Amino acid sequence: MLNEANIIGNLGRDPETRSFDNGDTVTNLSVATNEKWTDKNSGEKKEKTEWHRVTLWGPLSDIASRYLTKGSKVFIRGKIETRKWTDNAGVEKYTTEIVCRGYGGVLKMLDGRRDNSGGGGNQNQGGGGADDLGDEIPFN
Repeated sequence: MLNEANIIGNLGRDPETRSFDNGDTVTNLSVATNEKWTDKNSGEKKEKTEWHRVTLWGPLSDIASRYLTKGSKVFIRGKIETRKWTDNAGVEKYTTEIVCRGYGGVLKMLDGRRDNSGGGGNQNQGGGGADDLGDEIPFN
């Protein structure tokens, strides 16, 4: 069986990161993917945007919270998971998201660093090299 999702898109908002008492972190992303085409009958140009919830755990979470901002272009590889939760009114809800944890998750920044150092270049995390990010980047 295979459960793998691969998307390339842009962040719709800044990453949201939470820390746990044991030191682990989780970062949530909202990633937009776009599809463009021309209608065969009318010749009209069409566009559709899909929004994806992405959850990053561990080192990928730390990287996302440190280097990504709204508008960042990213490549994400993870597993599709659906989880059940209960809202404040006691209603059970379901959320489907792309989850990146452990060695199976990949996060690649496709448009360079976005931190206060003003650095540039193409950075890859979790599945590729990193030009100037140092030894803190996990490699798969």
